[in-house]
Amino acid sequence: MTTRPAGPALCSEEELRTLFLFEKLTPEQLRRLCRDGHVQWFEPGPVYREGDPAENLYVLFHGTVVLSRDVGGQEVDVSRTSAPGVYAGAFQAYLGDQVPQVYNNTLRVTERSRFFVLPADAFAEVMHAWFPMAVHLLEGLFFGFKTAQEAIGQRERLLALGSVTAGLTHELNNPAAAAMRATATLRERIARTRREFGALAAKPPHGEELSCLGELQDLTIGRMGRGEPLGPLEAADREDEVDDWLADHDVADASQLAPVLVQAGLGTDWLEEIADAVPEPLLPGTLDWLGCTVESELLLGEIEDATHRVSALVGAAKQYSQLDRVPYRNADVHELLDSTLLLLDGKLSPGITVVRDYDRALPTVPGYPAELNQVWTNLIDNAAWAMRNTGDGTGTLTVRTARDGDRVLVEFRDTGPGVPAEIQSRVFDPFFTTKPVGEGTGLGLDISWRIVVTRHGGDLRLTSSPGDTRFQIRLPVDPPPSESAVTTDPKQEPR
Repeated sequence: MTTRPAGPALCSEEELRTLFLFEKLTPEQLRRLCRDGHVQWFEPGPVYREGDPAENLYVLFHGTVVLSRDVGGQEVDVSRTSAPGVYAGAFQAYLGDQVPQVYNNTLRVTERSRFFVLPADAFAEVMHAWFPMAVHLLEGLFFGFKTAQEAIGQRERLLALGSVTAGLTHELNNPAAAAMRATATLRERIARTRREFGALAAKPPHGEELSCLGELQDLTIGRMGRGEPLGPLEAADREDEVDDWLADHDVADASQLAPVLVQAGLGTDWLEEIADAVPEPLLPGTLDWLGCTVESELLLGEIEDATHRVSALVGAAKQYSQLDRVPYRNADVHELLDSTLLLLDGKLSPGITVVRDYDRALPTVPGYPAELNQVWTNLIDNAAWAMRNTGDGTGTLTVRTARDGDRVLVEFRDTGPGVPAEIQSRVFDPFFTTKPVGEGTGLGLDISWRIVVTRHGGDLRLTSSPGDTRFQIRLPVDPPPSESAVTTDPKQEPR
């Protein structure tokens, strides 16, 4: 709804000429604009709202304008300026019915402001009458750029997805292969356990002594893994000690059994308990049989770890894609970061160390989690590429989160060579890339900027020096902030 203190007033041709948009027009053209348009004052409040039919082009004479957009049901400011001549509204009216003629943002004024107001149909007529060639060029530029950006943007998303998919495939293959190996070995150990038990039962006259084997098996399983983890030197010393004990008691294959027992946390104290519980003639066979039991339990543990790893990776992929979530919701940035880091682990290791410096007290942020994951992917992938392709291919990626006023800060810091100062201002430009041909589209950071700034009302910045490159993202918490990006170029429509 528009707030107007007074009816429209006639405009001055000379005053129109003071605005950069009209400074090159002829007197006749200025007269036509004044005939078709008018000057209008607006009190603080909305001038037009996003989604309404685009009826007028507004050009600022005096005042302060704020443009905002709807982000997930919340209005987020994207521009604020007081520069005379900035324009907003139906500036695409010359495209006619080729595009929906609605306002693509909300315009409000924060103080009493004065505009030149030109109806959309009049603006379209003068564009076609005065600048026919320019209209054709603008149409081609508009639709050509839109088509190219959509096509390459889709490729960029596919590249990000391919990067994650490659990492996921690599990460899933390791635990799956480990589970398959452990399963094959376990099958053999189970068969061997049956054979060892049959050999024990066949030894007369001690068959009646076998009644305690079940208890010894339970005792062994209960004792497994109770000790503190051993270092390599401690483990080697323990293996020598167990090996000597087994050899002294005539246990065959002592050198093969000792590492299995030590891995399970079983030492000579356990061996002494077993020796006290069974007759001497049955001790070697009993230890072989219990050794098969121990190894079977260890293999089951490996299979369990592998399946947990697979489950964690599938959960991370689900979290990354947000397949089971609504598109817009309050999200925990740490969950999103961890799922992305897990899926990209194959690209980061082994030469790149990841440091998580999280402020776990941070609130959730309203947004589109799947899109934020795409931002994380782009920035992590860029950092990994920079560190892998320079020097010895090693480095450190630090992912930090913190509270920054009414925003949540997410920072990606890498120890790569840095971004040269002369190109830092261009890194967010569409199609700009420092990667070799075929390795980058130049849209990753542009898409990331649009997701953070346009979609979430946040802020994305770069600071860089050799050995210290940081991309900092600031996302508004609920409720969103009232201030955001500011358009400083007076010759551009505020956006």
